[in-house]
Amino acid sequence: MPTSIAIVDDHQLVAEAFADLIRKFDQYEVLLVATNGRDLLNQIQRSNRIPDVALVDVSMPEMDGFETAAQLRQLHPTVRVLALSMTDREADIIRMIRNGARGYLLKGCRTSGLLQALSDLMTKGYHYSDFLTTQLIRSLNTIGEGSPAPFFNLNDRELEFLKLACSEMTYNQIADKMCVSPRTVDGYREVVFQKMNVRTRVGMVIEAIRHGLIDL
Repeated sequence: MPTSIAIVDDHQLVAEAFADLIRKFDQYEVLLVATNGRDLLNQIQRSNRIPDVALVDVSMPEMDGFETAAQLRQLHPTVRVLALSMTDREADIIRMIRNGARGYLLKGCRTSGLLQALSDLMTKGYHYSDFLTTQLIRSLNTIGEGSPAPFFNLNDRELEFLKLACSEMTYNQIADKMCVSPRTVDGYREVVFQKMNVRTRVGMVIEAIRHGLIDL
């Protein structure tokens, strides 16, 4: 059964271009094309069909991408949101991820980039490109204070590791900072990965941002 896609963009030519492109991929089908977030939610309600993936433009009238992602997370949490934008503003990236987006794609990407993003969303649950990783790591300069999120059940040392890992420090540098051995840090990493249900450092960073465990 093909993966169903909703395209949400107020520029009709852009929306149609993405729709035509996706229709060329055998494993995907275009379920809905909407002009903004409110239009998308109305179409879902009328048709009673929920897409697997929503390609959501960040900048739209009436209901922009930020609010659309937040509404989908609340009303239709199974929908995987992939943000689309013409710009790579770090503030927009962070805000979209905090509102529930599973990835961020520039509209000028290659066809292979879009196909990879869709594949990652369905197989991994997220799409963290080299571009996205670089932008996020550059943003993580301020490590905030706070308590472990009850959802992840992190203890104080695991949370300390998490906050240090959400920076450009290497694992060896983190070990020095925490006054423990690199092997101990490896243990923290494995435990945190397991508790947060992630496989990579970038995935850990994304989840930490989404759940407000670090301040930017």
